[in-house]
Amino acid sequence: MKSKILLLGSGELGKEFVIAAQRLGQYVIAVDSYPNAPAMQVAQAAEVINMLDGAQLDDLVEKYQPDFIVPEIEAIRTERFYAYEERGYTVIPSAKAANYTMNRKAIRDLAAKELGLKTAAYRYATSAESLKNAVAEIGMPCVVKPLMSSSGKGQSTIKTEADIEKAWQYSQEGSRGDVAEVIVEAFINFNYEITLLTVTQRNGNTLFCPPIGHRQERGDYQESWQPATMEAVHLKTSQDMAAKVTEALGGAGIWGVEFFVGDDGVYFSELSPRPHDTGMVTLANTQNFNEFELHLRAVLGLPIAEITQEKIGASAVILASGHSENPTYANIEKVAAASKTDFRLFGKASSRPYRRMGVVLTNDSLEADVSEVTQRAKELAAAVEVKL
Repeated sequence: MKSKILLLGSGELGKEFVIAAQRLGQYVIAVDSYPNAPAMQVAQAAEVINMLDGAQLDDLVEKYQPDFIVPEIEAIRTERFYAYEERGYTVIPSAKAANYTMNRKAIRDLAAKELGLKTAAYRYATSAESLKNAVAEIGMPCVVKPLMSSSGKGQSTIKTEADIEKAWQYSQEGSRGDVAEVIVEAFINFNYEITLLTVTQRNGNTLFCPPIGHRQERGDYQESWQPATMEAVHLKTSQDMAAKVTEALGGAGIWGVEFFVGDDGVYFSELSPRPHDTGMVTLANTQNFNEFELHLRAVLGLPIAEITQEKIGASAVILASGHSENPTYANIEKVAAASKTDFRLFGKASSRPYRRMGVVLTNDSLEADVSEVTQRAKELAAAVEVKL
């Protein structure tokens, strides 16, 4: 069993996926817009193209004729995936899933209008003027996000009239691809937010990982922990919602389904059809399989009997503070010396302010206090200095 996998996007999540694939003897072609991206460093082959150029994407598929096409980022000409499926290629999780979830408009309308899932009130805007009108309808505070972006890029909160023009400009700077439209969401007074990693399999069996709690800044995750403490009724509601939306999109793989939980229940937020950044906590050996191994097994059609929680764990990101073309790291020895702790350095060739350069992973027994494990990860990650 040796498959050829075309990985579209080669960041840190892709790198861990490639490592999982190598352990099971698979052949991976890692693709990104720049050379020596993290996943390229561990794959058998690498290609540098503009994945928003449909012709370049077509040429690459024709060149390699892969068994599986696995998207890892949003900035891809995803509408091409339908044609690939018609020609017999397997897109992960499916062409529909990749096409819908790369654009917040498609997935939100599917969830709210077609499936009837509970979401924040929302509007769309295509200019600064229409954004002003949308904010007037939604009310302040509200959140503005580009329809295509990741890791919080282009996302901001509008609290006053003066914020509207700035929010529009920032959304355009952070948008990926050639889509200028934004979504404007009512601000939800939530108590906490979770990621529910959901695994859909070719045998029709859907599995859920224990819920992952996380904290964000600038729209990007800073820490995550597993399991998140939540009421059983809210967990069941989250699982039901995740099952509905993944079934509607179809295909096999892991999905990062995000929810807000407030006094009035669970709100569907977003969905990624691939391993999720908050799910890096599973690298702390919290489960019998980490999220990358689960994704790979689902991709290959290997049956997954169960997902079990083995330990509690946390992850905290190591961030760069400035620009560098040759970043190095100080105080890694402190992390390495800590008990029940591990770390990953992603191997990114350059840094910029707030760019994720690595992650610290901590764990403990199931009887331990998850907040203490999370605090330990935060303190150790903060001690690492990305030198410029």
